[in-house]
Amino acid sequence: MISHVLLFPLLAQSPHRSAAVRREFQRSHPCPSTGLTHGACPGYIRDHIVALDCGGSDSSKNLQWQTVADAKKKDRTKLVKLAKAQE
Repeated sequence: MISHVLLFPLLAQSPHRSAAVRREFQRSHPCPSTGLTHGACPGYIRDHIVALDCGGSDSSKNLQWQTVADAKKKDRTKLVKLAKAQE
């Protein structure tokens, strides 16, 4: 099995993420934990519904709030798939 450390360069190759898109998303979708339309959102991240490296767009329509715990699960799943693809 390939170490997750070796896979980080693969994850870093993901397409560019726009700060303007993140701001636009949060203005129209306030943070679930604070209700604010700007700033940090404790316990949540902005997640692309269709991953950029799977053809998804970097647009506010392709973003959703995701809990940090769910994001970690999704990242682990992606790492396992990348590792299997490298074998």
